[in-house]
Amino acid sequence: IDEIEALSSIYGEEWCVVDEDEKIYCIKISDCLDQPKWTLCLQVILPPGYPTSEPPIYQLNAPWLRGEEYTELANSLEEIYIQNLGESILYLWVEKIREVLVEKAQSSDPEPDIKKTSEEVDEDNGDDFLLDYQPVQEDPVKLLNYITSESQEDEELPSIHHGNPLTDRRSTFQAHLAPVVTTRQVKRVLEKLYENKKIASATHNIYAYRIYCEDKQTFLQDCEDDGETAAGGRLLHLMQILDVHNVLVVVSRWYGGILLGPDRFKHINNCARNVLVE
Repeated sequence: IDEIEALSSIYGEEWCVVDEDEKIYCIKISDCLDQPKWTLCLQVILPPGYPTSEPPIYQLNAPWLRGEEYTELANSLEEIYIQNLGESILYLWVEKIREVLVEKAQSSDPEPDIKKTSEEVDEDNGDDFLLDYQPVQEDPVKLLNYITSESQEDEELPSIHHGNPLTDRRSTFQAHLAPVVTTRQVKRVLEKLYENKKIASATHNIYAYRIYCEDKQTFLQDCEDDGETAAGGRLLHLMQILDVHNVLVVVSRWYGGILLGPDRFKHINNCARNVLVE
């Protein structure tokens, strides 16, 4: 408890409590520059035996962190744990990661790739639920800028309803819903949600919306995977089956370090269905 309080005090808004009961925390680490180029999210679960007999369970989330770099950083964290057996090590881990980011910022490495990818990949890519759409790989909020650029007036922020969280094997899912009638409202709701640092720290924020255009008698609809491949398409398909109009559904997932396989899609859709029913 003392360590958590200290880390919260040291890192301020960069420190986020994902689930107090499950002792799941997330910290956003950057290279300390005024305009950080390299950032990484460290998600940790503190097991009952930490720090005396068990190490933290952790996940390193960064779109650019792959292969050899991931292994090298993981080995460094393992080494710190072994050198400090029985002691609190989260501060040492965070500062080691920051040191690596600063080194990258000072090197000639190219800018990081901002695309997010899922930490889970299904072996079978055949999917009856997939729709014909092109997933957008950019920042989910920036996604709508080109749609809304013509309409600059501020529209009223719709009310946002948050569903009950669902946890399975330390991954937590939570759905958020708002009534929307324009893409600008969609953008405003997403921006409002991302102001919440817990939601902003989620491994994935999957969303889909359907807006009925009365004059054209057609639907304006789109979806976003946010790195969880095919999840946005499945969510939009669910909304089509339920024939919902003028609504945006966002499902946040905080990855807990254990792969769920296809169950993750079931949880995403169940959370969405529950919040729609509510």
